[in-house]
Amino acid sequence: MIQQILFDFDGVIIDSMDVRDYGFRKIVEGHDEALVDAFIKYHRYNAGLSRYVKIRYFYEEMLGQSISEKRVNELASKFSEIMKERLTTPEVIISETVDFIKRIYKRVPLHIVSGSDGAELRFLCRKLNLDKYFVTIEGSPTPKNKLVKDIMTKYKYNSKNTILIGDSVNDYEAAEINCIKFYGYNNRDLLSKGLGYIDSFKSIPFEMKSI
Repeated sequence: MIQQILFDFDGVIIDSMDVRDYGFRKIVEGHDEALVDAFIKYHRYNAGLSRYVKIRYFYEEMLGQSISEKRVNELASKFSEIMKERLTTPEVIISETVDFIKRIYKRVPLHIVSGSDGAELRFLCRKLNLDKYFVTIEGSPTPKNKLVKDIMTKYKYNSKNTILIGDSVNDYEAAEINCIKFYGYNNRDLLSKGLGYIDSFKSIPFEMKSI
């Protein structure tokens, strides 16, 4: 019986992938096009990782260059400004998910744990009028597995009654590390890994406590 739910944000609550692709391309523009394309593939596969990790990966692993913390933060801030400009319209909301959230938020505590920047995430949720449905809204630079751990500890949640819903393997790993159940959504590649999966929030594969 599920008593609390943790949600990823991008790809689960809002459809932001194309905008995120654009943002990452903008902050590394000027580099070899094939390398940038490979970076976007890395970003998509690791959707749950923070931009700080992705930026550092591009420079250190793909370019073979060192990058200072200051420069990482500058690029992350530039990325954030693009997101704040382009992700505050209702059109980005995944209505099926938000309709489900509206139905259940008074029954079970809901939390957002995201690889997106925490301050930016809370800004977007306020602008989209979503913040009122969640107990907490947390993001990077804190790694997702620690965000989950901190919530489980602070609220004394039982891992057997807690689930994380996400669209990437990074979300699954955060759930697995914290011994909670994972359900994939909006990424059918996760089905091949034998994980729990939600085809539609109109027919969920788990039971929740009653009011």
